[in-house]
Amino acid sequence: MEKISPFDHAAREFLNWARIETGLSTSTLEAYGRDLRYMKEYLVGAGVKSPDAVRMEHLAQHLQQLKRERGLDSSTVTRHLASMRVFFRWMQAERKITRDPARLLDRPHRWRRLPGTLTPGQMRKLVEAPNAETGDLWRRDRAILEVMYASGLRASEVGSLKMNDFNATLGCVVVIGKGNKQRMVPVGEPAIVAIDEYLKETRPSLARFRDGRDHFRLFLSFSGKPIERVAVWQIVRKYSDLSGLHGVHPHKLRHSFATHLLSGGADLRVVQELLGHADIATTEIYTHVDQRRLREVLRKFHPREAS
Repeated sequence: MEKISPFDHAAREFLNWARIETGLSTSTLEAYGRDLRYMKEYLVGAGVKSPDAVRMEHLAQHLQQLKRERGLDSSTVTRHLASMRVFFRWMQAERKITRDPARLLDRPHRWRRLPGTLTPGQMRKLVEAPNAETGDLWRRDRAILEVMYASGLRASEVGSLKMNDFNATLGCVVVIGKGNKQRMVPVGEPAIVAIDEYLKETRPSLARFRDGRDHFRLFLSFSGKPIERVAVWQIVRKYSDLSGLHGVHPHKLRHSFATHLLSGGADLRVVQELLGHADIATTEIYTHVDQRRLREVLRKFHPREAS
């Protein structure tokens, strides 16, 4: 029987813990697993034989190697850093190591690229692009785009919405986000109208099957099954192309949602709650986005600029 290395054994225990205790998604667990394999390959190649022999310098050199030799972009390297921080924090908490070598590495949010956003005018073009000439499912697509922009939902969260998660009277949706954390998010009048029209005019025909394949989900595919994340990506790409907007993806709608809220004066903590961020540092990346507005305020109110 092949002997399991100390790194593989520790990673296996960590991933089992994360799967059972934290409720992380399958994709997140797979990403952790890949990141830890990359780390192990580098550390073993550098002569580090076990987790308790890892030092901060080893991890810093590994991150540099990911960026320099593997050519990974900053956001991907940031994820690797986050994976290592969680892994070694768990190792120390379980008393498998005496000190956390990742503790003093820079926090991931310092590495992140600033998110791309759309202007309010561009967002208006995008959400209004679906019409009777763009296909039979245009009302569904319009409702999806409206709720994504109105509530800052992830593509996976859109597909997970159930019928009773939408409350037109209260004007909100109940969202199950990462780690099965629940939050209630307002949707606004345009999204409410779009969802209502979809429910009346389109969903009944999509839910024509009586075999339970719809799983009581709000948004359905042509076959009557819950819409999947990849289909949400395709919808965003379809209508962004029709609108003459390129490089638009579901997360850019989420970025735009947060950006426009902060531009309008929303509190950062409120935006954090709406986005479902566990850490305010994740939301702080959006504080860069209104530099144009800040410059206008400076020109208007600063005594030297206004004179």
